[in-house]
Amino acid sequence: MRKILAAAATLGLAGLGAIVPATGAQAATACDNAWHNARSGYFYAYSGYNCSGYIGSTDSWDSDYGNSSGPFQGGDTNTASSILHKGTSGMAVQVFNGTGQDWGGGHTCIKKSEYYMSSLAGHTFTSGAGVNNGISSHRWVWNSSCGKFLNS
Repeated sequence: MRKILAAAATLGLAGLGAIVPATGAQAATACDNAWHNARSGYFYAYSGYNCSGYIGSTDSWDSDYGNSSGPFQGGDTNTASSILHKGTSGMAVQVFNGTGQDWGGGHTCIKKSEYYMSSLAGHTFTSGAGVNNGISSHRWVWNSSCGKFLNS
């Protein structure tokens, strides 16, 4: 009887272990797949978590996601919930909650070595504003120009 109970408990725990990490594994897999399919040298933004809901991509900068010029336009402002960095220069991507070429407002950066952020929820700009659905512009900068990184 003890062997049957021990076997049942072991199987139950094994089954639970297979179920619990699935969400995190699926998120990593979705963004891993997006990263592997992304063009080298580009920054990507997605409206959904886990690199879903493609907004746009670029190998350059954009000082205003809400205007009608640049790689991100119109409704693209303040819609990103996940981002992906597949740059080749070694530079970071600095994202802002402000617009304009004065690069004002709060910012945060994603290093090339971070590859992607599958969820921007819980992260803040240097201004204290939330990053999730808060990105209005971006540029490529050296890590030394970043006051804050998404992984910190």
